[in-house]
Amino acid sequence: MIFLVLAVVSVILYFTVDFKVFMYVCGAAIFAKLMEFFIRFTNR
Repeated sequence: MIFLVLAVVSVILYFTVDFKVFMYVCGAAIFAKLMEFFIRFTNR
């Protein structure tokens, strides 16, 4: 859920603000997705 929100926000920011802000939000979205992946597959 967090990843989806950050992905939508990053697409909106891509067209509205500076590219640097977009990269930070996009990086946060990727980090959230990676944490979700590790939590899901290490808790067996």
